[in-house]
Amino acid sequence: MARYEIHGGNPLNGTVTISGAKNAAVAILPAALLVSGKCRIENVPDISDVRIMMDILAGMGAKILSAPDGAVEIDCSNVQCTRPDRELVRKMRASYYLMGALLGRFGKAHVALPGGCNFASRPIDQHIKGFLALGAEVDETADYVALSPGEEGLRGSRISLDMASVGATVNIMLAATLIPGQTVIENAAKEPHIVDLANFLNTMGARITGAGTDTVKIRGVNSLKGGTYAIIPDQIEAGTYMAAVAAAGGNVLVQNVIPKHMECITSKLREMGARVINYDDSIRIIRTGKLRQTTVKTRPYPGFPTDMQAQVCVCMALAGGVSRLTESVYETRFFGYCTELESMGASIWINGKTATITGVDRLYGATVCAHDLRAGAALVIAGLAAEGTTFVEHIHFIERGYENLVQKLTALGADIRRLDN
Repeated sequence: MARYEIHGGNPLNGTVTISGAKNAAVAILPAALLVSGKCRIENVPDISDVRIMMDILAGMGAKILSAPDGAVEIDCSNVQCTRPDRELVRKMRASYYLMGALLGRFGKAHVALPGGCNFASRPIDQHIKGFLALGAEVDETADYVALSPGEEGLRGSRISLDMASVGATVNIMLAATLIPGQTVIENAAKEPHIVDLANFLNTMGARITGAGTDTVKIRGVNSLKGGTYAIIPDQIEAGTYMAAVAAAGGNVLVQNVIPKHMECITSKLREMGARVINYDDSIRIIRTGKLRQTTVKTRPYPGFPTDMQAQVCVCMALAGGVSRLTESVYETRFFGYCTELESMGASIWINGKTATITGVDRLYGATVCAHDLRAGAALVIAGLAAEGTTFVEHIHFIERGYENLVQKLTALGADIRRLDN
């Protein structure tokens, strides 16, 4: 089984270029099902989740061509399949976006329940609520969700989400784009990839307004036509490299970012003692002295992202004093990776939704196991900062969301390599 071998203790220096946003890509690719014609999607990250999604679409009849520059040309005009491959769907969480896209295009869908990281129970009740409001009939079992038109057909509706769910917001947007009438999503999620999806659909001819606010309006159109669109940079990848510099020390220019998207992360790293300098499309992070303790509570965007919780925990583990980290999105997300960090010398006490982290002078290399994507990234950061050698196992989780991680870190001076056995 593949794993990473990391010899820690080297500060990170140089320049790293951030790839396209994973969370945007896995929503925009199934959105291509709604388009009559060829889409050229640029800045697509080469990660396993994206490759699986393209395999799913290809299996449904899409014509897909990947270019060397990170662009993907995709034509779903001849797709007739409404039942994507069950085994591929179960390999990734975001495959549930096929439900909304297929419902919007064909008025029906039969999609297996998704897989992906298993760090918390993540029900799709808000997705189902949206489909029902749009007039669909829903047959949900332990294995799949089947959607079909209700007696009155599909039509626009007003939907108030019980929580600001990213997945439900995306799925309702996808379904409503080609449905007659106006759909209004209240208490919508505001994350940057929600805006990116809306911008992609609008570029292809959709009529969506309000993305990035808590009220999104979709006026159904008859069809979408092909075009070219570039995916935004990955906020969480950028934050992960910034956290790595904060933990291991160094001076790194993080290129291809949108600094406004990073404010929730950069403000905390500054508070901990890192120097952060914003430019137009890049950020420089410098850390030379000891980090300071801080308090973080994860919240939906524009708050501190839950997907950066584990990475900042490593920084807290090396900071002076006592830090507190509260998880308000997925309360069981601490379990697994915190135990791994403790095996490296971290001092972490968990009480419900809050972890209390007492900073230590150093972490020590150990053999640790990635339990999910972001927890795995945190263990890589810990290995970079630790004294000695760290082996990170189950790296297939990490490679779901980070493109060329080993190459990018090596270019910054890290001593890391991928072992295939």
